[in-house]
Amino acid sequence: MYSLIRNILFRMEAEKAHYFAMNLLRTACSIPGIKGIIQQFYQPDNSGLEKKMFGLVFKNPVGLGAGFDKNARYLRELECLGFGFVEIGTVTPLPQEGNEKPRLFRLPNDKALINRMGFNNDGVKEVKQRLEAWKEFCKRQGTREEGQGTRDEGQGTRMIIGGNIGKNKITPNEDAWKDYEICFNELFEVVDYFVVNVSSPNTPGLRELQEKDSLLKILGTLQANNTQRTNPKPLLLKIAPDLTDGQLKDIADIAATVHLDGLVSSNTTISREKLSLPSKQQADNIGMGGLSGKPLKEASDEVLRKLVEYTGGKIPIIASGGIFTGNDAKDKLNLGAELVQVWTGFIYEGPAIVKKITKKLNSTT
Repeated sequence: MYSLIRNILFRMEAEKAHYFAMNLLRTACSIPGIKGIIQQFYQPDNSGLEKKMFGLVFKNPVGLGAGFDKNARYLRELECLGFGFVEIGTVTPLPQEGNEKPRLFRLPNDKALINRMGFNNDGVKEVKQRLEAWKEFCKRQGTREEGQGTRDEGQGTRMIIGGNIGKNKITPNEDAWKDYEICFNELFEVVDYFVVNVSSPNTPGLRELQEKDSLLKILGTLQANNTQRTNPKPLLLKIAPDLTDGQLKDIADIAATVHLDGLVSSNTTISREKLSLPSKQQADNIGMGGLSGKPLKEASDEVLRKLVEYTGGKIPIIASGGIFTGNDAKDKLNLGAELVQVWTGFIYEGPAIVKKITKKLNSTT
């Protein structure tokens, strides 16, 4: 069924198809009785898959990576599809349109995407309002809120929300820490954990912030702020798959120094090495942007393996990159990841991806 729907959607420009599909799902979920049918089809069996980490309870280990629901518009719908957690953003202090369209492209021969979105989002204040509405919705639905904001009590069966934060394009790198702290302060009461994004290739100069001194400034500022709170929030860092061994060792050192709660590995790649010839030709015509999907899996697996080694397995890692099937997710977990995130796999495999992955994980636990 989804292969037919996908063929129709793939006839549309990629970004338009994204919003068309999600708005259609939102409309369907608003019709009495239809939401229940959707849940019946796509909700996974979470028995035995609940994961406690960061003082939070994840009903299953399969999440949706940042960039899919940048503005927290589709949380109810994504919960219907069974995701254990969703990372909203990347959110910046001020609204920004992002890069010129078109900026999202499919490489169907390789089950890949190239994007150069450029942190397009509605700004932190607008996103905060939507997350406040989400929290109120959860309360009305009766999902547990005991221990909200604590590190030692879970969030019951509610879908966990991560806040992926970044800097505005117009903010110079030397002032980037201010943008991250603005987003941290604004979203503190409405997300369950934070991810600092310095690894997108689509904001000029952003990846320079992965260097040791810049990272220590940003993360040190946020962690100092965080530890002054009554109930600190888990703080994670998202990294690129294109880092050298030396840079990965720096990341491990920084994570220990700043007492990070975890890492997200990894973002999109600027490499085109693993593409087939037809996709390489297509990518050359597309130009700049971050590559995600099947061709990223091998590189992201290797970065994950090295991070586990360099951190001594002491820092939890959320793994992403090329996850399409239950076996792909198992590979990440076997390498040492605690949770996984899908994105491009969701586009190609469809709304049943969480159910399929969790079924495979349940069959091997």
